[in-house]
Amino acid sequence: MADSTPTEAEAACFEAGIKFGSLYHQFAGTPLSLESAASLETAIEESIENQPHCAGVTVEIQREELEAELAESSADYTELTGRFLEVEIVVDYEGREVVTRMAMEDGYPLMKLESVRDTT
Repeated sequence: MADSTPTEAEAACFEAGIKFGSLYHQFAGTPLSLESAASLETAIEESIENQPHCAGVTVEIQREELEAELAESSADYTELTGRFLEVEIVVDYEGREVVTRMAMEDGYPLMKLESVRDTT
């Protein structure tokens, strides 16, 4: 029977997935305006960076998308969804660095694994 214990690289990828799940589902629906975009980026980054093995988070709210949404609305704000976000999360787990990204692709906020490398 094959060994079913995850490798360090697999565990690092799992950790990255947890961070993305937390980020997306914790903040989706948050009220968002042009005035609050910068502080929300910082809040998301600092929140996710608190999680174990998280080496870095970069969040960019797409201002052009936000402006277009607000131009068609009678309100001064909208809710945060994946279409407004570009995110990079870096996980460092047991000598393995995992880089993941989320960006819009074909109208969907796609989260994907960019790289896995040995840092030992």
